[in-house]
Amino acid sequence: MKMISAIIKPFKLDDVREVLEDIGINGITVTEVKGFGRQKGHSELYRGAEYVIDFLPKLKLEIAVTDEMADQVIDAIMTTANNNKIGDGKIFVYDLEKVIRIRTGEVNDEAI
Repeated sequence: MKMISAIIKPFKLDDVREVLEDIGINGITVTEVKGFGRQKGHSELYRGAEYVIDFLPKLKLEIAVTDEMADQVIDAIMTTANNNKIGDGKIFVYDLEKVIRIRTGEVNDEAI
């Protein structure tokens, strides 16, 4: 099993969610986060004063999948969230040791 963690631009969420639903992903956790990488933030002008925004708003998606689904999910996120611009995001993939559904006690693949 794998935990896929993706950082994407907020306006891409609906598109990514639809594609994930189309390939059979039933659950996803979304968290509003802020950060920067090579993009390094940007400057904005507000009422004549310039200020720097160091941390940019992003969304963190967390998806637990079976090993067989991992590559398909990664490809779906990469294709859908890609704008070919700096700051499109990153995908991290972790091994999951164990998953337990609290309500039923199902374990691992059955719990996903």
